[in-house]
Amino acid sequence: MAILAVSNSTELNKLIAAAGLGVLALMALYFAFGGSFFGSSSASAKPTPTPKASSSPAANRTELNLPSLTDQELVYQSTPIDYRPVDAYAPDAGRNIFGFYEPPPPTPWVPTPPPVVTLKTPEPTPVPDFLVGSMMPQTVYAGSRSFRLEVNGDRFTPDARIYFSQSEIPTTYINAQKLVADIPSNFIAQEGPRQIIVQTPDGRRYSNQAMLQVDAPPRPTVQYIGAKLAMRHNNDTAYFVETGKTAPFAARLNDVVGGRFRLVNISSADVVFEDTSLGFRHRIAIIKQTAGGTGTGPPSRGNPMDPGFMPLGPNGLPVDCVPGIPCNIPRYIPPKPPADKKDVDDDGDGDGNK
Repeated sequence: MAILAVSNSTELNKLIAAAGLGVLALMALYFAFGGSFFGSSSASAKPTPTPKASSSPAANRTELNLPSLTDQELVYQSTPIDYRPVDAYAPDAGRNIFGFYEPPPPTPWVPTPPPVVTLKTPEPTPVPDFLVGSMMPQTVYAGSRSFRLEVNGDRFTPDARIYFSQSEIPTTYINAQKLVADIPSNFIAQEGPRQIIVQTPDGRRYSNQAMLQVDAPPRPTVQYIGAKLAMRHNNDTAYFVETGKTAPFAARLNDVVGGRFRLVNISSADVVFEDTSLGFRHRIAIIKQTAGGTGTGPPSRGNPMDPGFMPLGPNGLPVDCVPGIPCNIPRYIPPKPPADKKDVDDDGDGDGNK
């Protein structure tokens, strides 16, 4: 054997140490793995006894219960947030800590900073240098003749002028309280308000404005429906219908209608009235009846729907119509006398009737 053949004591010690280490190694394996490392022992399977129902299952329960929703919310709300930026492995954005923002240079369209608007206290309206208090007359009628306008006020000067609707009027200075000017008739040809102001020709001194009312003159409220005209115009008669009434009435030359309008002219086409108070003249055209009795067409005779040809007389009416009497009313025609006798025209109207 090799062990017996060992002659040197040094080698013998080495062999003893190696055997001791082997024994120690076997002992360590035994304690680590138990007896199964050196030999397997067959364990007989024992039947598991049937568990019995316990009177207190909660005491023997070994599984864990899931927390309720209330417990989960409590944990979620009460657990502090542990935010540690060092745990994030994303690279930090590079920046220059020594770089500063420099605003762009201002442009003329966008001032920097914007201007501060300071609200100014409104200035009171300046007091006019001239004062216009009243004027005479205050109203006139359109179409009147030229008239004298008297402006009363205060602080007037000799260089003050009356301006009628922005037109300078030659002005007479009476005193510091009165100015007078003649207004031409063409300035009041149409109705409507007119502006009256007093100012100097250079416009530096002026007054408050006043208004002159130009009213339309009164007109006759009648309609001209026909006339009876004589040959020598010595007995001309016009027939009218007043507005709002149906019965006609007659008027001769120089008769006053409506208390103030004098009839000065009668013709087959129109009549002329003159205002006895103001002197205005108003022309009213004749209203010719149509087939239905209204309108401006010529009067009809016979069939009202088909008047046909109707010759007109010198007064503008059909030859067989009498002014003031509808043309569709039959007219009595007296029998003609024998041929050897002549008709006598005693009324001078040229129709040959007595």
